[in-house]
Amino acid sequence: MTTFAKNRLAMCEIWQQQLRDISRPEKIKILSSFFKTGKGEYGEGDKFLGITVPDNRKVAITHAFDPIEDIHEMLCHEIHEFRLSALLALVHRYKKAKADTEQSAIIDFYLANAHRCNNWDLVDLSAPYILGTHLLNHPSPAILDNLAASDNLWSQRIAIVATLTLIRNNRYDDTLRLAERYLSHHHQLIHKATGWMLREVGKKDLPTLLDFLDRWADAMPRTALRYAIERLTAEKRQFYMAFSKKTD
Repeated sequence: MTTFAKNRLAMCEIWQQQLRDISRPEKIKILSSFFKTGKGEYGEGDKFLGITVPDNRKVAITHAFDPIEDIHEMLCHEIHEFRLSALLALVHRYKKAKADTEQSAIIDFYLANAHRCNNWDLVDLSAPYILGTHLLNHPSPAILDNLAASDNLWSQRIAIVATLTLIRNNRYDDTLRLAERYLSHHHQLIHKATGWMLREVGKKDLPTLLDFLDRWADAMPRTALRYAIERLTAEKRQFYMAFSKKTD
């Protein structure tokens, strides 16, 4: 092993030990259940140390400018919080990046490793703040469409959740296009994410949400519909749920 490789390994070990030092073993069982790690579930086999997101973020930020190879090594690790820490570091790295070339390199890395974001929290804590922010300044529907067309569930969730940043800046077209595309999606994690994003659209522009619901409520999976209408009046919720014929 070269000296460089040894030094890089040592840096990753320091990062990992810092995370182990703030772990809470009593939380492992709760997290394992919450993130569906049982046999046949979407998080099957995932391993946890029991670290809260705020505590993880404090450590991750200190490693945001470590070599990208170190972030990649953390992102490939079997321990959930190590992967999350890599993504939180990447979020901070993108936020602080000044040059377009540096931002583009981070986006390329993120997209190349999208499948490593293999649980919903890993997606939700990274996609809006890396890809979403990038698309706000560099619109590219093709990136989202390619992710949505992937066979990978997590890439598909990245596509819709990344639009949260666009919604917050009054841009809804990508969200609505993907929400329509996902009407026939089979997985509840996509139903939940789609309904969530539609609800966020409604918080910014209620007529746009209502127009979407008027056209598609009868085709939406029930979970997506319930999430989307959560902030509407009881009367409106009852009205749209009456149109729902599609089960999850």
